[in-house]
Amino acid sequence: MIPAVRLRAAFLTARDALLAERVPEGHWVGELSTSALSTATAVMALHLVNPFEHRERIDAGLKWLADHQNADGAWGDTIKSVSNISTSMLCRSAFRMIGEKDYTEIVGKLEEFISERAGKLPQRRAAAIRARYGKDHTFSVPILMTCALAGLVSWEEVPRLPFWMASLPQSWYRFAKMPVVSYALPALIAIGQCVHHHRHSRNPVRNLVNRLARWRSLTVLRRIQPTSGGYLEATPLTSFVVMALASIRRRRSESEKQVIDEGVRFLVNSVRPDGSWPIDTNLATWVTTLSVNALAAAGDLDALDTKDKVLAWLLKQQYTERHPYTGADPGGWAWTDLPGGVPDCDDTPGAILAASALHSENRSALFAVLAGSNWLYSLQNRDGGWPTFCRGWGHLPFDRSGCDLTAHVLRTSAWGITASPLFRLTDSISRGLAYLAKQQRPDGSWLPLWFGNQYAPDETNPVYGTSRVLAVYRDLGLKDSPECQRGVNYLLSVPNADGGWGGAKDCPSSVEETALAVEVLIELVKNPSPGGETPPPSPQRGEGENAVERGLLWLVEAVESGRFHEASPIGFYFAKLWYFEKLYPLIFTVAALGRAVRMTQST
Repeated sequence: MIPAVRLRAAFLTARDALLAERVPEGHWVGELSTSALSTATAVMALHLVNPFEHRERIDAGLKWLADHQNADGAWGDTIKSVSNISTSMLCRSAFRMIGEKDYTEIVGKLEEFISERAGKLPQRRAAAIRARYGKDHTFSVPILMTCALAGLVSWEEVPRLPFWMASLPQSWYRFAKMPVVSYALPALIAIGQCVHHHRHSRNPVRNLVNRLARWRSLTVLRRIQPTSGGYLEATPLTSFVVMALASIRRRRSESEKQVIDEGVRFLVNSVRPDGSWPIDTNLATWVTTLSVNALAAAGDLDALDTKDKVLAWLLKQQYTERHPYTGADPGGWAWTDLPGGVPDCDDTPGAILAASALHSENRSALFAVLAGSNWLYSLQNRDGGWPTFCRGWGHLPFDRSGCDLTAHVLRTSAWGITASPLFRLTDSISRGLAYLAKQQRPDGSWLPLWFGNQYAPDETNPVYGTSRVLAVYRDLGLKDSPECQRGVNYLLSVPNADGGWGGAKDCPSSVEETALAVEVLIELVKNPSPGGETPPPSPQRGEGENAVERGLLWLVEAVESGRFHEASPIGFYFAKLWYFEKLYPLIFTVAALGRAVRMTQST
């Protein structure tokens, strides 16, 4: 048993570290990892637009890549990521397109890695990229387009994208069976036009349709571009769009010129002092709601002396008009306070829970919470789960329902937060729980949609997914359900010998995953029954409590040694695009240790 004094001291250290990360306005912004993938795509985009005007930034980006090459000669998405074929081929394209003479040793080591993983022939390398993503063209086609622009593969290896579909009414998109996910519409348009320009179809009807749709789709592309210039505030997506359009040498429309100019402005404004680019600008709304909810879980919201400022800022981030990008109705929240955000079913429930914890009878907050709740419940899919952005987009990854998203939405119902009629709410909850039960895997785990682990099989993260889903059973008072018990047993079966958790069995322990597992297990394993009586001892319960104690000790020691500041690549953006966030380990540690302190004080 960890002494209460030691446990509380660790919690206060973690809490104060989290509070110290606030910006002067009182909320959190965090810091996303720099990215080799983002840096490679950004320097190529700037090179294709104007290599002379952007020479200094391009050279700095190439030098950063050279300085951060992995020991095996390749690159992963972040400086902590294992090497992968996608990012490595993008880096290879950057050196080929811009100039290799100063980096012959770097390129030589990279060629050895690529040849070992995918062979020497361009066709085999293209096939390796396609194999990484399967049927989803969201990321494979942009990578192959970039390789073709650099002369590494033939244009025949680059699948066509039906950019004419963007000319359809927005309400038809979910019926069109697009080959990319819903939020990759800019890539569909720009890259589709790029491929058509460099490789005309032999089908005269297709050529006619594409020619007629060109101007209309470019108008759509410009209309959905945010005022920051960056689509989704994401460097890779914006870079691919700029690259694609800049490579087409023709008379440009005004819309096309504006898309390129604004995209370049975004890239120039988002480069970091060391010459690199992050995967996205920031997750300000997401990390702020996570931080508030962690303090609420710890029962220590009073430590947040900027509650009123945080609440006012959070309410300003709610969308009050129809979103031009996805056509989403008003009421949701995005991950960022910047104009490139899009409302979704993970950030919205996080904001609802945070606003509910902060509002103290604030009428504006109450109305915002009710509007957000109705927005969420209107997006429930037919299968009972919730998608990320758009209802009904279900045939590709990240458009389908997700266990982590569904769990987050259902947690808002545990607070009684809804303006929906009771029968509708009850039906939605029942369908959501049925979806989760159906998605539970034979070993008792659940897989998340938006988070992965680079060391786990298939780069999944069942520890994250199971921890997030079990929070619903905890909050709804369903801890005795068979699904909950199987989920608990799964988590108790995968801790490491050091007491921590990774993303799955035998994955290296991380602060993030250990804290997530401990936070949910601490009440499901150790909490007294609702009647106030502690259940009789049992071997399973004893083993579970021991695992939680060892996990808590692992976290306490991480705080005491300062290791709790070390972020891991747990973040999983779209199409196997990795990141890590500076605040994740702090936030999750505060929630876990805070719940432990509360339980110690209540016993």
